Amino acid sequence: MNELLEECTQRGLESFGHEACREACSMALDQIRGARKAGDRMAGVDDAFWTEVSGRLEILPSLKLRGAINATGVVLHTNLGRAPWAAEAIAAAAQAAGASICEIDRETGGRGRRDAPVSELLAKVTGAEAGLPVNNNAATVLLAVSALARGRKVVVARSELVEIGGSYRMPEVIEAAGAVMVGVGTTNRVHAKDYIKALEDPEVACVLRVHPSNYRIEGFTKEVGMKELADICHERGLPLVYDLGSGVLDARDLVGIEKEHPVREALQQGCDIVTFSGDKLLGGPQAGLIVGAKPLVERLRRDMLTRCIRLDKTILAALEATLSIHALGPNAALSRIPTLQRLSLTEEQIMQRATAFATQVNALGDALTAETTTCNGRVGSGASPTEDLPSAGVLIRHATRDAADLAHALRMSEPPIFSRVQDERVLLDLRTVAEEQERVIVQALSKL
Repeated sequence: MNELLEECTQRGLESFGHEACREACSMALDQIRGARKAGDRMAGVDDAFWTEVSGRLEILPSLKLRGAINATGVVLHTNLGRAPWAAEAIAAAAQAAGASICEIDRETGGRGRRDAPVSELLAKVTGAEAGLPVNNNAATVLLAVSALARGRKVVVARSELVEIGGSYRMPEVIEAAGAVMVGVGTTNRVHAKDYIKALEDPEVACVLRVHPSNYRIEGFTKEVGMKELADICHERGLPLVYDLGSGVLDARDLVGIEKEHPVREALQQGCDIVTFSGDKLLGGPQAGLIVGAKPLVERLRRDMLTRCIRLDKTILAALEATLSIHALGPNAALSRIPTLQRLSLTEEQIMQRATAFATQVNALGDALTAETTTCNGRVGSGASPTEDLPSAGVLIRHATRDAADLAHALRMSEPPIFSRVQDERVLLDLRTVAEEQERVIVQALSKL
């Protein structure tokens, strides 16, 4: 790849940007590999290869949805696409983009179920009886309420009537699912007796518990423990559905998510259905994941909405790869899933990188000055909304540009680099920057 990038420079293609050249070469190489596998032993880096690279470079930089570098310190930055994928997930999605074993049984040649591998893995990594993937976590709640309580009532604590980005409001979701919401308790306090009284109504079909992912209520508060609430539901033959949101599988060795509830723990405490996101603390692609009791999951699977919110084959492939890494155990997940890697870094580890990075920036010339700093980031996307994420980074000042102008110039570079402005300087929080991206940032700064 280094030789190809040098050739890009010699051919005058470097003006498209280092990362664009790398991506175009990588895509053209994939075509060569495919031709070789198909029996074309003559396929190689020739004039046709460079024509392909040039053609891709004419398209890639014009795309609006494109790669970027996240130096904001927000690990799961919603506006930057949340979780970066593991290399295995990227490769799996690319492989599935063509003809793929999607809804066909390889052994018999007959029709298969597209979500079967992912559903099995979901059950395996969470300890649930069954699993079901759909296109996002908002869809899981809509589906669960629709399948279990359409035409009937759903009980939910008033302290959990959340609104998340894009005006997604829990009361409206329940209404859209064709159910009637019954609020219990008050904004700050809900008791077991509140649930018990509400469940006397024979029209109640289920209880919905909602993780307050983007806020905290503190002070004079009260909530019913998960196991106690599950017991109340089960004594009356009603399912307990828990919208967990971020959905961490294993919180050990991760910074900033100590207060998040692991999926397996929620199931062990008696939740019948647990829903969570694929592109948050799981570290995979956008998806809504449903796990729980097999009869209830199958009931959701048979609902008419399930086909409307099913996943594309490429996302299923990326999700299967991500879950397969989790199935290897916590150590494999920490080392191979970028989101978990970044959440496992200590402030000291990041500061070591920041020191070396600042040295490189200061070597670029007098126009730029850089110094290391400690800073606080966030997990992002609703996880641990009030918890700081201790980190380290580099504050950069330009001799002739103010901080806002410098931040804008970085956003307009190739690839775009997103930072923060602090103390009238640009802050690059290195927790959210992959080590291999540091050289790209230094190169971008050298051109300013």
